[in-house]
Amino acid sequence: MSKVVVLRTTPETVLEDIDRAFQLAEIDREFSKDAPTIIKPNISWHFLYPSSNTTPWQFEGTVLSLQKRGYTELSVVENNTVVTNPYKGEKLLKFDRVIEKYNLPVYYNFKDLKWIKYEPEGELLILPRIYKKGIYIPEFFFGKNIIHLPTVKTHIYSTTTGSMKNAFGGLLNTKRHYTHTWIHETLVDLLTIQKEIHTGIFTLMDGTHIGCGPGPRTLEPHEADLILASSDSVAIDAVASRILGFDPLSIKYIRLAHEKGLGTGDIREIEIIGEDIEEINFNCKVGDNLASMVGDLLWFGPLRGLQWLFFHTPLVYLFVFGSYFFHDLLWYPTKGKKVARDYLEHSKWGKLFNKY
Repeated sequence: MSKVVVLRTTPETVLEDIDRAFQLAEIDREFSKDAPTIIKPNISWHFLYPSSNTTPWQFEGTVLSLQKRGYTELSVVENNTVVTNPYKGEKLLKFDRVIEKYNLPVYYNFKDLKWIKYEPEGELLILPRIYKKGIYIPEFFFGKNIIHLPTVKTHIYSTTTGSMKNAFGGLLNTKRHYTHTWIHETLVDLLTIQKEIHTGIFTLMDGTHIGCGPGPRTLEPHEADLILASSDSVAIDAVASRILGFDPLSIKYIRLAHEKGLGTGDIREIEIIGEDIEEINFNCKVGDNLASMVGDLLWFGPLRGLQWLFFHTPLVYLFVFGSYFFHDLLWYPTKGKKVARDYLEHSKWGKLFNKY
């Protein structure tokens, strides 16, 4: 039976609680000590915004717990997206403090890693139809453990986002936006590939704040004081979805992965260690923002037949600029910055962030 650890935590005990979560989730049964380990943080936005990104204590607690257990060959892999800058994110989110403190090598998949053509052994649902010239993934990922560091939050295209979605940026190149219409099938295909190339997969998910609304950026954060851990990507995404207020099997990527036997998406079949999640329900709704409404028309709506024109030609840069303008120049200065400022001044977790 798949296990998911759900623990209450505090700023004073969070590093010890992360180590306890690793122990209870039995990471040593999943990871090979003979293999190097990739740490894959999640930068959904380079700006500080509660619930949107990997937290510095999530990052540091992971490094400490891995080192304690003898996983000493650690590296960090980052990616970029149309609206995130990993260099800026590392500084503003204080990843750089952790990286420097523990002398971790950092690789950027868009410039440092060699991409090679990969022929999956398992049957894929959609990627061969999207990438007709072949599927290319970073050679660096082969034969290594990987630990994902997502947060508990909603997403405008996939309803929720977590462990499975965290592979989206790492394994796919800058043309990954081709997959948005089939995002659920894509996440299942990526998990199929991960299980073939990695020596172990583990997830530590931060729920100190959870995010509701049109994520992964324009969220409404709620203090939840939770951390989650599991070696089953499907199961931890299912539990996080339940905490957010969704029926996990109603979310397509979780249901498809469960049906393919890639993990457990049915809450009734998951052993949850720690908190009783039946007592936790944030009743989140996803909703829309200006950027997602445009995306809905082109990815899923009546204009989807014109995707080749808008997203496979230089016209795509108009949408890149539009997303940047909405998120960075409009929404964050008028709404997001105030939320972040209140977080830093009044939340106990914001005060911990200030100490890094």
